[in-house]
Amino acid sequence: MGTTVAENQDTEARRSGPLANLLKAKEIGIFAGLVILVIFFSLSTSVFLSVDNLMNVVRQVSILGILAVGMTMVIVSGEIDLSVGSVYGMSVVAMSVLMTHGLPIWTSILAALALGATAGVVNGLLVTRLRVPALIVTLGMLNMARGVAMIINGGMVVPLIPRLIKDPALDAFIFIGRGRIMDVVPTMSIAFLLVLILGFIIYQKNILGYRMRAVGGNPEAARVSGISVTMVKIAAFAIMGFLAAFGGIINSGFLGNVQSTAGQGLELDVIAATILGGASLNGGEGTIVGTLIGVLLLGVLRNGLVLMGVSPFVQMVLIGAVLIGAVALDMRSRKK
Repeated sequence: MGTTVAENQDTEARRSGPLANLLKAKEIGIFAGLVILVIFFSLSTSVFLSVDNLMNVVRQVSILGILAVGMTMVIVSGEIDLSVGSVYGMSVVAMSVLMTHGLPIWTSILAALALGATAGVVNGLLVTRLRVPALIVTLGMLNMARGVAMIINGGMVVPLIPRLIKDPALDAFIFIGRGRIMDVVPTMSIAFLLVLILGFIIYQKNILGYRMRAVGGNPEAARVSGISVTMVKIAAFAIMGFLAAFGGIINSGFLGNVQSTAGQGLELDVIAATILGGASLNGGEGTIVGTLIGVLLLGVLRNGLVLMGVSPFVQMVLIGAVLIGAVALDMRSRKK
């Protein structure tokens, strides 16, 4: 019987000491790249290391990071989800419509989270039951969810203001997205930190995370071992849908409005950050810590290029080149 990537990693971890494991970890190389970027931009512009700018970077990567935690689980399970941006938009549009029709804010939020998770479950069911490739399923969901968002509010922008939303909890909702703890740390980043901790516990310290790695590494061996490949993949897609909705809710509080185009194109950044963090498109490999570093690396790169006055079009070229390079290095290390 073949062994899974997860089993090989666990066996190697038992044979090696903590220092050896640390030195072999992919995160070391990714973290080194992040440190080099930080040093480069620190020398290039005096503004980069200011507290305001660093907190701005942390805030900017928070929504991306929330979604990247879910994407890590999907990719490690051997699948991919292109619909996260559209599910994000559909969920917040549904939430705003419920709010403006008199439903309490917290009830509307729960409904949006349920809608996001349901979209994820549908993706998982179509991939596992109908055997349709995830690329096709989630591409279809990308269009369907975006279409639903457009239908719900007719493509209009819904401002989250007291004139439209009478619930007194509106101020608390806006604070979650826009507030700062001690006037320094963005509350949005606190939400990201909580998701990061929960994601780490589920993925790194729970049997579900082990099964995701096993399924992504060798689905047949996992099935023979008694693991329900179908349920594991559905769980990964459901978590992704839930986090897409959660990220959208937090960001809508920051923006103070909701539009049907919310989250458009976000899936590309989420996948890029996850792959930069060391998750393999072949499945079975990836960590939450690596994803965090990948998210920070992408955020630092964009922020530094903006501070240096680099054209947005050039930024797109550079980020695309970095992504291709990361995948190429991953494939080369696998061959070795």
